[in-house]
Amino acid sequence: MKKLILICAPVSSRSGYGAHARDLVSSFIEHDDKYDVKIQDVRWGDCPRDALKEDNPNHKKMMDCFLQGPTLERQPDAYIDIRIPHEFETHGKFNIGITAGVETDAVSHKWLESCNKMDLVIVPSEHSKQGFVQTVYDKMENLPDGSQKKVGEMRLEKPMEVLFEGASEDIYKPLTKDEIDSDFFDMLNNKVPERFAFLFVGQWTKGGYGEDRKDIFRLIKLFYETFANQKKQPALILKTNGATFSTLDKEDVLSKINGIKDMFPKGIKLPNVYLLHGDLSDTEINYLYNHPKVKCMVSLTHGEGFGRPLLEATMTGLPVIASGWSGHLDFLDRDLSMLLNGQMVQIPNSMVWENVLIAESRWFQIDEKTSSSAMRFAYDNENSIKSKAKTLMHQNRKTFTLNNMSKKLNDVVHKHLDGQGLFPSQVKLNLPKLSKANSNSTKQPAVKLPKLKKVVEEV
Repeated sequence: MKKLILICAPVSSRSGYGAHARDLVSSFIEHDDKYDVKIQDVRWGDCPRDALKEDNPNHKKMMDCFLQGPTLERQPDAYIDIRIPHEFETHGKFNIGITAGVETDAVSHKWLESCNKMDLVIVPSEHSKQGFVQTVYDKMENLPDGSQKKVGEMRLEKPMEVLFEGASEDIYKPLTKDEIDSDFFDMLNNKVPERFAFLFVGQWTKGGYGEDRKDIFRLIKLFYETFANQKKQPALILKTNGATFSTLDKEDVLSKINGIKDMFPKGIKLPNVYLLHGDLSDTEINYLYNHPKVKCMVSLTHGEGFGRPLLEATMTGLPVIASGWSGHLDFLDRDLSMLLNGQMVQIPNSMVWENVLIAESRWFQIDEKTSSSAMRFAYDNENSIKSKAKTLMHQNRKTFTLNNMSKKLNDVVHKHLDGQGLFPSQVKLNLPKLSKANSNSTKQPAVKLPKLKKVVEEV
C-alpha cells in the first residue's frame, strides 16, 4: 500500500516559497510508486496565486493532487508543512517541517517551539540551520518575592537536515545569442543602450533606506555614486517588484527609484537604472541571465535563507557580486565570485516581525567602499570575472541541480520514515534446517525458551 502524504504549501503562489514548494512537491509526485500525494494549497502573503498553468504537465499533476475537501479518509503516514515555522501543524503519523529559515542570526522562541513539535525539520542552507541550532532561550520561573529563577533552557530538540534548493539544469543554462528569443532579445537590446549592465533580481520588501531585506535602496544609491560623472557608464537593471505585479506596484517602485535619484544634485551625470517589472517565466529569466548586455549579477542582501536567483545566475555562467554572509555561501565560492566584506548589525525596529524577526537578532550590512570597488572592478575586468564564473558554473551544475535535490530529498525522507517503521524493509528470511522426523515417535520435542528480564512499565 502506498504511503499517504499530505503536503501543506503555497504551491500556487508566485513567490520564492511557492517556487521552492513546487520543486519539492514535484519530487514527491515523481515517486508515485511509493507515495499517494495530497496537497493543501495555502496563500503566501499578498502574492498572486496563479503560478500553476493547466497546459503545463507538471503543474497539472500538482493540481490533480489538490484536496477537494477539508478531510481525508485516513490519517496521513507523513504530513509535510512547507511554510514558516510558527505556522507548522501536525496531522500525520510523522510530521516534517520545511522552511527557508531566517535571514538573521537568531530565531524566535515561537519558531523553536514549533520546530520541536515536528519529527523532522528541513532547511536549505548551513546558515539557516545555524540560526536554529545556536539560538538558546532561558526558561525562567517567577518566584514569590518577584524575582526570577532559571529553571532550564529552550533549544532545538528535533533533528534538522540541510537540503539545498536545486536549480533546473534544463532551464538555467548558458545560451548563445541565437538561442535567446528574438523578441526578448530585441526588447532588452533596445531599452538598454549601454554595453554593460549589472543585474539585480529579487523582491523589494518593506523598509526605508538600509532597512529593506535586499538592501535595494543602498544598491541604487551606491551604483549612482560609483559611476557618477564617468565618461563611460554601465547600467543597472532591476528585476523587482513589491508584493504584486500590478500597475500601482510598478508606480510605487519607480517612485522609490526616482526618490533616490533626487538625492543627487541636478548637475551630476548619473548612470541609468532600468526597471524590469512584471511576471517572467523561468525561460525568460534564463534569457535575462544570458543576454549579452547583462554582464554581472549584484546583490547587497542583508541575508538569505538560500538565495535562489543567485544560484540560477551561476548555472548560466553569470559572474556574481554578493554579500559575504548567509545562505548563498553554500554555493558561491569565495575564489570564483566576489563576496563583499561588511559587519553584523542589529535589525532596524521597522523590520521586527512578531514570531519571525526578533529585535535582538542581527543581519549583515555590506561595507560600501568595498562594494563600490567590486562593481568598478567588475566593470573594468569583464573577461577576468567571466572566466571565474564559468568555472563556478561547471561546479554548481554538477552539484546544485534539481535532480540532485530531488534525490537527496527522497533519501532524507526515506531515512527518517524508515526509522519510524513507516516504510517496511524487505528482509531475507533464513529458515533453520530441519532434522528428519521419526515417524514411529509420538513424543513432541521440547522447546527451550529464553529467560525474560522483568520489565517495569513507566507511567
